[in-house]
Amino acid sequence: MHKELGVTGTELRAKRFKVLLAGVFSQLLCIGVARFAYTPLLPVMQQQTGLGDADGGWLAALNYAGYMLGAVLAASIRSIYLKDWFYRIGLVLAVVTTAGMALTEHFWLWAGLRFFAGLASSASMLLASGLILHWLIQHRQRGELGIHFAGVGVGILLAAVAVEVMLRLSMSWQLQWWGFSVLAVLLLVPAWHWLPRPVKPVAGGASASAAQNKPPGRTFMRLMMAAYFCAGYGYVISATFIVTIVEREPLLTGAGNWAFALIGLAAAPAVMLWDLIARRIGYLGALIAAMLLQVVGIVLPAVTSSLPAVLLSAVLYGGTFLGCVSLVLTMAGRLYPASPARLMGRMTLAYGVAQIIAPALTGMLAEATGHYGIGLWLAGGFVALGAVLLAWLRVVDQTAQRLDSEAKAATYG
Repeated sequence: MHKELGVTGTELRAKRFKVLLAGVFSQLLCIGVARFAYTPLLPVMQQQTGLGDADGGWLAALNYAGYMLGAVLAASIRSIYLKDWFYRIGLVLAVVTTAGMALTEHFWLWAGLRFFAGLASSASMLLASGLILHWLIQHRQRGELGIHFAGVGVGILLAAVAVEVMLRLSMSWQLQWWGFSVLAVLLLVPAWHWLPRPVKPVAGGASASAAQNKPPGRTFMRLMMAAYFCAGYGYVISATFIVTIVEREPLLTGAGNWAFALIGLAAAPAVMLWDLIARRIGYLGALIAAMLLQVVGIVLPAVTSSLPAVLLSAVLYGGTFLGCVSLVLTMAGRLYPASPARLMGRMTLAYGVAQIIAPALTGMLAEATGHYGIGLWLAGGFVALGAVLLAWLRVVDQTAQRLDSEAKAATYG
């Protein structure tokens, strides 16, 4: 069966496993370290460097601006060889920007480093997924990315546990960034070497080109992009400030990193879980359910400071934010099977703009009021609005399908 590839079935399965693990390690490096190490380290940096809430929010906003630029670049690159080249640049950039955080206390240097760290994180999230799919299709393997995206949740867990361990060792904020830099170098090795370089175009291009795009109407697109903007606003607040929010509660001091770890633990299997739910109630139905659960997860820390409520908040948030992203990207692939990057790019822009606005605004509100309560309620309100827009979209979509069926019946009946 695999003679033309020069390997046995067992060797191919082992190779497939290594390729998928390369994607996981790239997520651990670019998302877990380069992106999410900042979240559990933010309260430590605020205590030891005097970094304010507003400045902390701006650093997060610039990180997401870098991610958004990376997403646009990733969507615009057509050559698989250029994708591979930029993927490897992203891995190195993740290491360099992590080490750079320990070398300065200058806000604008930190800002530049967080921006380029965001650029690096898009390499593992977007470029790596395309390269892995390329390899899987080329070797006639199932195009599944559940394990790859599970690396996001594992990366969050890794960042939280690493900071907790380093805090117990009484390491300063600088030493903790250096610790993450060492970890980044270790993760770079398998992420780089286990993903083979592309050698030739994907076979079977004719079948891909035969797939027909099914572009939705303008109303569908406007509602979907507005809803995804709302989802992006809600996602970024907890992703950026949850550790700081928990640590500022006197009764919860020391629980922040564990709440963040629980978010990662809940996020790891979320993609596969929401795929199963979507098979039963449809993608829009699953998105609405995920966003409603996320509203509860976001606002719980603003309602109560009890430990069980905070842990429940972490589980609800972790179990939904990555599911929302995967459901939307899957819908994009179904609507544009011949060119999925077309819709993915537009959706990523909507999601990304919210991720730039939200942390900056929330940081300023927290500095002005002395707490994150308003920011959490605002984030929960945006996600609730997104769920309402999706419910409206579902009605519009069902009506459009019914009218289309009636038109076909009148034409051919």
